[in-house]
Amino acid sequence: MKNDLRAMMASLTVPVIAAPMTGVSGPELVVAACRAGVIGSFPAHNASSHEELGQWLAQINEGRKRATDSGLTPAPVAVNLVMRAKERLAGDLEQVVKHGVPLVIASVGSPAGIIPAMHAAGVSVLADVASMRHVDKCIEAGADGLVLLTAGAGGNTGWVNPFAFVRAVRDIYDGPIVLAGGVSDGVALRAAITLGCDLAFMGTAFIATTESRAGLEYKQALIGANLDFVESRLGPEGLTACFLRDSHFSAGHSVSGVRRLASVEELVARLRHEWDSAGAR
Repeated sequence: MKNDLRAMMASLTVPVIAAPMTGVSGPELVVAACRAGVIGSFPAHNASSHEELGQWLAQINEGRKRATDSGLTPAPVAVNLVMRAKERLAGDLEQVVKHGVPLVIASVGSPAGIIPAMHAAGVSVLADVASMRHVDKCIEAGADGLVLLTAGAGGNTGWVNPFAFVRAVRDIYDGPIVLAGGVSDGVALRAAITLGCDLAFMGTAFIATTESRAGLEYKQALIGANLDFVESRLGPEGLTACFLRDSHFSAGHSVSGVRRLASVEELVARLRHEWDSAGAR
């Protein structure tokens, strides 16, 4: 029996997934996100092997347990799996099931091959989509929710206007939708929910936190940038991605909202304040 995604969302501080980011998201960032009340995620390939992935998940589970023991209600954890990374997939899936991960984010390829096994293990599957063709295929495959990659998303990016994409998907789909691209603060987050989303990915803002694995030069570059600094080009994986110009640093259009280095706890508290203020207005 798979997890109820919308029930999973109900206890979050704000409806956010700290996006899985190559080279940036590690156990420290994930645990901090979960403690702060947003879903913490990371790409499985950030761990160098299946064995290290298992170690990371054990560390994350222990961190969430300590949060529970201290009276907090930690948010769930999600693992991002790249569908075309066939040499890693089976072993990574074993670790996901072994360590009781409730949510997988499937990217760069169809999730159809993993969904039956994940559902049998009680794991829900979110699928990255960047077009209506992708949407149709992932709905047909039985994905539990969709991550809409839109123009300006950091890392592997989309090309569709988020307003148009969300409304087009909502015409045909009533399941959970996650918006990826351009969400820089609690006001934009509130707008995404009004538009018809259930959650939003936030990545760029979480790079400039003390718990991320990004180097100080990377964090400072984000703080000093705005959306005019962001360009899309082919990344090392051969996919179109967003970067700060004249650098190898991934960043989305939401970089304009990154103004200082902060802890994850401070970032989520700010998002909650902005979310509440936007709702009151």
